Amino acid sequence: PVDALQKMAELLEPRDKSREGAWGAPALPGSCLADNRLNLDVYPDGCCRFLQLFQGRQGEELQVEFLRLSTNDRLLGTALGILPRLKHLKSLVLKGGHARDEFGSCQRGSLNSLPPDIGNLRCLTHLDLSFNSLSTLPSCILHLPSLCVLLVSHNSLVALPEDFGSLSKLTFFSAMKNQLKELPRSIGELAVLQDLDLSENALEFLPEEVGNLHNCTELDLSGNHLSSIPDSLANLKSLRRLHLHSNLLVTVPASLATLPNLSRLDLQNNCLRAVPPEIQTSPFVHLRGNPLGETEPSPQADESSARGLQRLFLASGEDSFTVTSEGCRVFLACGIHFYFPPGAATDPLRIYFRTLAPDPQWVKLRHHDVLLSRVLELQPHGVKFQQEVQIWMPYASPQTLHQCEVVVRTFSGQSWSDLRTRVEQKRKSKKHMAHCSVLHFSWFLVVSRLVQNECKVPTEGTLLFSSVDPNIKVTFPPGVTEETRSVKLQV
Repeated sequence: PVDALQKMAELLEPRDKSREGAWGAPALPGSCLADNRLNLDVYPDGCCRFLQLFQGRQGEELQVEFLRLSTNDRLLGTALGILPRLKHLKSLVLKGGHARDEFGSCQRGSLNSLPPDIGNLRCLTHLDLSFNSLSTLPSCILHLPSLCVLLVSHNSLVALPEDFGSLSKLTFFSAMKNQLKELPRSIGELAVLQDLDLSENALEFLPEEVGNLHNCTELDLSGNHLSSIPDSLANLKSLRRLHLHSNLLVTVPASLATLPNLSRLDLQNNCLRAVPPEIQTSPFVHLRGNPLGETEPSPQADESSARGLQRLFLASGEDSFTVTSEGCRVFLACGIHFYFPPGAATDPLRIYFRTLAPDPQWVKLRHHDVLLSRVLELQPHGVKFQQEVQIWMPYASPQTLHQCEVVVRTFSGQSWSDLRTRVEQKRKSKKHMAHCSVLHFSWFLVVSRLVQNECKVPTEGTLLFSSVDPNIKVTFPPGVTEETRSVKLQV
């Protein structure tokens, strides 16, 4: 378009006539198109160099087939307007991560959309938009008739378009490290898809149609929120590697063991207490980090026992209540509540409580910790119950939980420690609650911390890896310890 060319000419006007090219960049001869490739993402002024090639070439088509540009470049917007003219383009890489912030971390690119005319690049087979700021997939991508490879990892996508399955020639798709919560049913229409990477998203369930990806050889669903997977995955007869580690799986279908080409089934770091014997005995299955053989935690309260249980609702001025051997539920005005199961206290016990503003001299936060609640003090300190008492504490939801988790932290009188915590959300009020079980009373608060991975290291050795970044692994060789040790890892 003429407007884009005029804007380009203004931008490329040399500020210093004594220099060659704009901003002192050397003029680019046509011979820079060696083998029809332009790798300009290695230059801080790559977009400027790209635009220089089009000065005075309004009617001329450049035979560019492979192009790489940095989306951290301040002239990116102008460069994008030129792309639809590259009719022979086969591979386009528009990635961020080429600049670093003051802490040395890679900065995402500024790309949050694409010009609609990009959909007219009929020869384009490879498109990489990783490390950018996309919150939705540009609609023009669905109009690329030859697209085989699509990478949109490290963006902010929360959903894929309903007609995503229209990319009928797609063989490789990576949307790793986004915020996807669900998948469109049309994903099952990607008949020739071979490699699908949806790791480190927020998927809670999978559509049955995923089982229609009959040519898929590698499927990565690790680092999501899946509690189950559909039986239809047993239809993926071409599948060689299935990655499901670091989810919330409580069950897996036994039929996965029948997949004829499967060479790796990674189920590490889930919530599996039992697995079908066909899977447990398969040599290609990895199960470390699961509570195999452990009993279910005590329920919040089943209805049969809760019906006759005393319920106490305390006003804002009250500071104590009495627990008997019959148990009770207690609701405080501030939103905290407790469940004392029958038999938790053998004799009537007076419980005193108060909430306190945290004292920085006393509440010691670690690096990257965020305080999410006031301090709850329960007395008498150190009292031991016969059964676990359950506590629900409301907390301020952090802006992001990326690479972090919410836990209840307790003070023993000498040191702070973190309790095993479940995060819940009330249906009506939408309040966030941290739920833990304790056998003693002292001080409690809610914090956000870096995700913690833990394992037992026996004498025969083991492997511990981060669920935040599975590439970070700690290998404990045989003989590294004479007795079993507990090791924790945070990234």
